Amino acid sequence: MTTTPDLSGLPEPVRRAVEAANAHDTAGFLDLFTEDGAVDDWGRRFVGREALETWSDREFIGVKVSLRITAVSRSGSQVIVSAQVGGNGFNGPSDCSPSRSKGTGSP
Repeated sequence: MTTTPDLSGLPEPVRRAVEAANAHDTAGFLDLFTEDGAVDDWGRRFVGREALETWSDREFIGVKVSLRITAVSRSGSQVIVSAQVGGNGFNGPSDCSPSRSKGTGSP
């Protein structure tokens, strides 16, 4: 039995990013970023669509990532999303703090 996580507490761009990742929709995921959008993955920063696509192909959507949201918290204007990550790459708990939505950087 598969359950769908409640994504209603997520900001819209973050919800769409999680859905794209879980659907293994690389184009949909990348379309959420502006030209200079970035991902900081444990201190490694990937900036721009080409770098994001290379990172995603090797370490995220390309390894069939799955994200199960376990918590959404806020500290002022900062949103912190906690997820259980699965797939053929990293598996385990992870937190992310998206800082900007489409039109100003990244989800």
